Amino acid sequence: MLNRIVLVGRLTKDPELRFTNNNNVPVVSFTLAVNRPFSSANSTNGSDNRDADFIPCIAWRKQAENVSKYVKKGHMVAVEGRIQTRDYVDTQTNTRRYITEVVCDSVVFLESKGSSETVKPFDNPTNEKDNDLNIQAIEDDLPF
Repeated sequence: MLNRIVLVGRLTKDPELRFTNNNNVPVVSFTLAVNRPFSSANSTNGSDNRDADFIPCIAWRKQAENVSKYVKKGHMVAVEGRIQTRDYVDTQTNTRRYITEVVCDSVVFLESKGSSETVKPFDNPTNEKDNDLNIQAIEDDLPF
């Protein structure tokens, strides 16, 4: 049997970092919006109105801390993991609730932090040129 999933999408809101009660293990939850590979039947004038699926995801431990620290709403990420279902009893309505989510083994950040924020240039208050900081790579010397 096989339970593997790979998704690429954008976060619908900022990730929520929590810690378990008994061991204080970090866990982050977030939702990915993943476009469907076809256009909606309601598409007019050739516009691309793709439907999206909103998929709940969780990551644990160091991966959870990294997601919480470096990823925000709208960032594109790729996740690899497995689908997991669980249930609980809602104490307010006394009904059983079912949750299906992706437990992430890997989360890859597909956008750099600078792509969504304005990057400030290096500020050298003394206006001195530091030779160590002004090293220029020659394209022919790069190994790739």
